[in-house]
Amino acid sequence: MPIPPEFTLDVQEEIHIAATPAKAFEALLQRLGPLNATPDGASLNMTLEPRPGGRWFRNLDNDTGHLWGHVQVIKPPTLLEISGPLFMSYPALSHVQFRIAEHKAGATLSFRHQALGLIDPEHRAGVTQGWHHMIQGVKDHAERH
Repeated sequence: MPIPPEFTLDVQEEIHIAATPAKAFEALLQRLGPLNATPDGASLNMTLEPRPGGRWFRNLDNDTGHLWGHVQVIKPPTLLEISGPLFMSYPALSHVQFRIAEHKAGATLSFRHQALGLIDPEHRAGVTQGWHHMIQGVKDHAERH
């Protein structure tokens, strides 16, 4: 029996980065962690522990916050996978994959976010723009540093 589309999410994007795969991977870790911000520049106070089983979470201090997921796979500088609810505080599970490959003019970052659950229509409507902002931030950071 197929899963109804309102219970799934599949967002994909690919971007070319004028930097080495190592610089692109480091920029990815920074943008997912301490440099993670909203489009208007407000910090999300994110922490990413870059190791298998490491947490990716929003730290609101005093032992408060929101667990976004756990590092499922990390193979610098080519692969990072995270599993967890991400920004969804309801019954849902996500798998996010960032794959970086060498490209003749630098690196290519391929991104995919797949989710299954009771996905809020507002989240569904905004997730593509949110991820695009994040991916563009990785590109900008890698190319500047």
